[in-house]
Amino acid sequence: MKAMGFGELRLVAPRHFPDPDATAMSAGAADVLSKARVFDTLEAALADCALAVGFSARERELSHAPQVLREAAPLILEATHEGQVALVFGNETSGLSNEELARCQRFVVIPSNPAYGSLNLAAAVQVACYELSVAARAFAAPAARERGAASVADIEGLFAHLEAAAVESGFLDPDKPGRFMERMRRLFARVRLERQEVKLLRGLLAALEKKRR
Repeated sequence: MKAMGFGELRLVAPRHFPDPDATAMSAGAADVLSKARVFDTLEAALADCALAVGFSARERELSHAPQVLREAAPLILEATHEGQVALVFGNETSGLSNEELARCQRFVVIPSNPAYGSLNLAAAVQVACYELSVAARAFAAPAARERGAASVADIEGLFAHLEAAAVESGFLDPDKPGRFMERMRRLFARVRLERQEVKLLRGLLAALEKKRR
């Protein structure tokens, strides 16, 4: 929950709470666990919510048809303008009962392999929070660190160095160069060279020249 930006946890009739094992397993999210609200019944836990979304992997005979989570996400987010929205999950063993799902206004499924569609509770909560976080554009990927692009002068210096090293090594005949430099230019034109990369290549060429001498 915390990794996806969710912070409000409600527990319905937990067997043990608080519990040292739960705290130990919370792995840096003990603050979410410590603020969890405990209720005796699901009805009480949902009393102040504008919408309750029940999650289940089993086929059910209910009046409301199941929706795919990704397709339902925009509607779930829209409902947050009206009030609290609850994502409702059952226990690890049996999930939500039909009666519990009937207390939810939407029934959502996480598509999975029909031959093995079981998700444990933690995985189901993580996927649900992730999909809603993505739909809300809550977070962006870390920006790539800007690296200095090589200038035209940098690249021309590399070409001159490369040609000189090729001639000195005997690989290139200066009287019959053919299309060597043309091909080198085309090769490097396919990548966006950075200044540090040019320095690296020229350092390599200089080391080879020194070794040969």
